[in-house]
Amino acid sequence: MKPPRLSVIIPTLNEADGIEATLTALLGLWGCGVEIVVVDGGSEDATVALARPLASQVIDSPPGRARQMNAGARASHGERLLFLHADSRLPKRADQRVERALAGSHCWGRFDVRLAGRHPLLPIIAFAMNRRSRLTGIATGDQALFMTREAYEAVGGFPEQPLMEDIAMSQRLKRLSRPACLRARVTTSGRRWEKHGAWRTIRLMWRLRWRYWRGETPETLAREYRHVR
Repeated sequence: MKPPRLSVIIPTLNEADGIEATLTALLGLWGCGVEIVVVDGGSEDATVALARPLASQVIDSPPGRARQMNAGARASHGERLLFLHADSRLPKRADQRVERALAGSHCWGRFDVRLAGRHPLLPIIAFAMNRRSRLTGIATGDQALFMTREAYEAVGGFPEQPLMEDIAMSQRLKRLSRPACLRARVTTSGRRWEKHGAWRTIRLMWRLRWRYWRGETPETLAREYRHVR
């Protein structure tokens, strides 16, 4: 059987409240031959049971987003890989957009992001995220990173660290090519900013990124991030 052109890999942990909606939104892609792989990190709710009828496969993994995404990549069969957060929605015909983006000189890329929610700062935060990503060539997981399998394997996959794995992966992939920055938008939940306060969350994320760039370990930063959250 010919392998799928694209595998969408979704790490989950206690996502029962939203996983059905996420996977239902992907049924059109599944019907077009896109592989949908859910990688569960030990959910204690009904995430796995709800996901099984709506995914190509559901596998178990030790917890940790990077570890789960790597497990999904190993279990998948697609020539191209897309890593999607469990609370995110892809734009229409995301498979065709990815295929066109990777047909030229780019071996990886990401979408623009839109933050769903009521806080008036969410559109501004999303604009800043997208603008910063274009300037730096660094993408975040909220932007649904995608890449060829060849590029994924060339950089050794995601570094299995507890925080900033998307930043580190972008740095690895930038050695191969600049990212394809698609203007089509992934819609992701703004719950983090609404729950903890927009300005407080912005300050926290910038402080953590600054300290990461200065050389502090992801393990140290992850302990503070969990404490603050």
